[in-house]
Amino acid sequence: MAMYVGEALAGEGNEVAHIDLLIGDKEGPVGVAFANALARQSAGHTNLLAVLTPNLAVKPSTVMITKVTIQGMKQAVQMFGPAQAAVAKAVADSVAAGVIRKDQAESLVIVCGVFIHPQAEDDKKIYEFNYQATKMAIANAMSGKPTVDEMLAGKDQAAHPFRGF
Repeated sequence: MAMYVGEALAGEGNEVAHIDLLIGDKEGPVGVAFANALARQSAGHTNLLAVLTPNLAVKPSTVMITKVTIQGMKQAVQMFGPAQAAVAKAVADSVAAGVIRKDQAESLVIVCGVFIHPQAEDDKKIYEFNYQATKMAIANAMSGKPTVDEMLAGKDQAAHPFRGF
């Protein structure tokens, strides 16, 4: 059993995309997290499957979880519209490119945390940034990036963009 962890940030402004994801076997802890994400919803945290279009879900099956509380219909539509389309396309393209092997697509699941800023306005940027961040996060997860050596080499030069000082 393997569990892959990926993270990526893309874009800027209120449309910035920050993706955190887990990829793993349906029978393992990621499968349990996947099922819990769909079965245990709460107000402002409506998790959803990534679909290319209604009735065409991606493989590996992917559940999108909200990283902030959804505050109204506009933000909900952004999650169910451009963000969902972007995550789904990134997963499908990752399989097509061999980043996720096609023969693993039925046995793996993805739990994908998606951030939509309450003041985001530009749906095209939401799509573009979430597509980029999801593809990067999947590639990072499947290739084990960053390695421990990369993390250690960069830790003292790292400048977190949201640390506040």
